Amino acid sequence: MLADSPTLMLENENQIIAKVIGAAPVLADRLEAGQAVEGEILQGVVEFMRIFADQCHHDKEEALLFPLLGKKGVPMQGYPVGALTMEHGMGRMLVKGLAYAAQAYEEGAPVGKQAVVQALRGIAELYPSYIWKEDNILFLLTNEVLSLQEQQSLHEQFVQVEQRVGQDVHQRLELFADQLSEHIQAG
Repeated sequence: MLADSPTLMLENENQIIAKVIGAAPVLADRLEAGQAVEGEILQGVVEFMRIFADQCHHDKEEALLFPLLGKKGVPMQGYPVGALTMEHGMGRMLVKGLAYAAQAYEEGAPVGKQAVVQALRGIAELYPSYIWKEDNILFLLTNEVLSLQEQQSLHEQFVQVEQRVGQDVHQRLELFADQLSEHIQAG
């Protein structure tokens, strides 16, 4: 595989996203058990999902990878591209719901805690299969369909997306994912 492989970059991002997704049901369990979860953590999850998962990862796919696959004859409707695009939209709605719920929770609204739990569980339910589809179907298809030159060009465009987001922002959100994962494992 190429050192500057666009699919390897996306796979690595999926591993980072999986850390935050893995924390979601644990946070929901804690809330249901009557434990407090810091609003700062919930806001961090929202920021991570909006910037790292959506503006960085999903944008690379929707704005660059999927159109390129379409030019190579891969159908944009149906499976896998259409399904993944739909799941991106579902993820955005869940994160938007989590943002509102986290705000209500921090303000002490009676419905806040349950809304946070529901949003976290929705995110935890959606993303593992989404990540599996990408890692085991989309990326294999991409490596099969795109030439070496097309993959290198796509990788360069992916790097530009990260530069627009900001390397410091990208690194800060990676660190958040690591710290959240460690926090969850520590109990």
